[in-house]
Amino acid sequence: MSAVILFWSLLVAQILLAVAMAIATFRMVRGPRAQDRILSLDALYVSAMLLLLVFGIRTGSTLYFEAALVISLLGFVSTVALAKFLMRGEVIE
Repeated sequence: MSAVILFWSLLVAQILLAVAMAIATFRMVRGPRAQDRILSLDALYVSAMLLLLVFGIRTGSTLYFEAALVISLLGFVSTVALAKFLMRGEVIE
C-alpha cells in the first residue's frame, strides 16, 4: 500500500514541477522587466533542483542528489550576481 502511495505521489510531484518549470520559462521569456526575468530564473532553477531530488528518490541513486546540490549552489551564485549587476551595473568592483 505505501509503495503505491509513494509511486503516485512522486508522479504527481514530477508533473507539477514540470508545469512549474514551464510557467517559469514562459515568464522568463515574456517578462516585462529584467527583475521579472531574474525572479523566474530563480524559480526555474529551484524547480529543476526539486525535480532532480524527486528523480533521486524515485530511482534511489545518489547522483541526482549531487547534481541537485550543484544546481542549487550555481543558481544561488548566479542570482546574486545578476541582482548585483542590476543594482550597480557591474558584478566585480
